[in-house]
Amino acid sequence: MRKIIHIDMDAFYASVEQRDNPELKGKAVAVGGSSRRGVVAAASYEARKFGVRSAMPSKLAAVKCPDIIFIKPRFEAYKEVSQQIRNIFYDYTDLVEPLSLDEAYLDVTTNKKDMPSATLIAQEIRKRILEETNLTASAGISINKFLAKTASDVNKPNGFFLIAPDEAEKFVETLPIARFFGIGKVTADKMKRMGIQNGADLKKYAEADLVSRFGKAGRYYYRIARGVDDREVTPNRIRKSLGAENTFEDDLTTVAELKEQLNKITQILIGRMEKSGTKGKTLTLKVKFHDFQQITRSKTIAKWIENTEQITALYEELLDTFDKEDVKIRLLGLSVSNLNHEIKEEPIGQQLTLKF
Repeated sequence: MRKIIHIDMDAFYASVEQRDNPELKGKAVAVGGSSRRGVVAAASYEARKFGVRSAMPSKLAAVKCPDIIFIKPRFEAYKEVSQQIRNIFYDYTDLVEPLSLDEAYLDVTTNKKDMPSATLIAQEIRKRILEETNLTASAGISINKFLAKTASDVNKPNGFFLIAPDEAEKFVETLPIARFFGIGKVTADKMKRMGIQNGADLKKYAEADLVSRFGKAGRYYYRIARGVDDREVTPNRIRKSLGAENTFEDDLTTVAELKEQLNKITQILIGRMEKSGTKGKTLTLKVKFHDFQQITRSKTIAKWIENTEQITALYEELLDTFDKEDVKIRLLGLSVSNLNHEIKEEPIGQQLTLKF
């Protein structure tokens, strides 16, 4: 039986901005977008009280919260703080699996401090994060990744929650289906139409029935309904693609504008490829229209894609695959996949009797 901690920073991007600019303290802040365009990347808790959420169109966020302050993202600053936090994690274990800049799983079954309690480790990590970064984090502690991830949401912000081994199945039975990690809104709505409101309802279904209704994911749903998750904390997360994209203040309406912006995105992508020593054989063009409809177009070639000329020729070919008459485009993106090597995003890092 493992001891797993899930650490999740509280409103990370927005909290960094509020920390670095005291004038933003206590105010509704959205990182990303503007009052006119774009998408909210993160919202402060003051903004969340008005219903503002990440991935929400910023125009809608401004309607919900007229006093919201939009801040341009500073990803280098967020990455720097994220590395500080991960360095704290590595003081306790090498088994750290980052999910993003602001959250990670830690397997502390055996740990560098020889601390017997995962709860005490989580509390110490949260204390150090606050002292060293002046930011708060929430933590979930349990016997597997699913339960730890779920637990970290229970007492947010700036809290922690333990799901002990003998409490796991009962906790899952009472958990609303919309709060199951790995069950999205569409699937949750489908389950509700089946009469599945919580874990106890989900548990009534046989594995074969769930597979017939949801495909391979049905096996996962069957297991998590019983609090079972055998996935290990994997220190090396493998990136299968590398990309860059941009959301525009004003819609792009001409082919000339599309190509101008794609040239800029190409240079960003080339820079990332060169930095990581990455080449690929597939280029994907992502287009999001003014009404948020989205398409992707891909082209695979025999040679490695590794320079501006190749990317330009490919995206021009992909642009010809859809009608550009009278279109209004709010976002463009380019990415390469079928890479020449695995990009390990993070450095790497048994199981004992548990004492939570």
